[in-house]
Amino acid sequence: MAKPADTRTAGRKPVAKATRSAAETDKIRAALAARRDELRAEYDQTLSEITELQRDRLTDSAGDDQADTGTKTFEREQEISLANSIRERIAQVERALERLDEGGYGWCERCGDPIPVERLAAFPSATLCVKCKQLEERR
Repeated sequence: MAKPADTRTAGRKPVAKATRSAAETDKIRAALAARRDELRAEYDQTLSEITELQRDRLTDSAGDDQADTGTKTFEREQEISLANSIRERIAQVERALERLDEGGYGWCERCGDPIPVERLAAFPSATLCVKCKQLEERR
């Protein structure tokens, strides 16, 4: 039985990737590295706050009823979720830096088309063009 054709690349001609100047690449790398550093500082600050809040909760839990305990658990889960979200954004920026080094930054991982500069300006770690991202979100 024949394998179905890959619909993402079927009928597409390969797109020649334009090369960036060293200055453009360095500017992008510096912006991504600065964003990664900001996110790491935010992540470290969030972890520090979570640790401090946990310490406060342990010393201030005498007389808590079930509602108090539930509220504290909910708040802790929200804080951990926030920290995980920041960690995920750090991973996205690090992946963008890897793609920059590999020469794939600014090109859609799915269809190979260039990602619009406006999208990269708004979301520098984007790996999909707008059309492919919309398709992904519909699934």
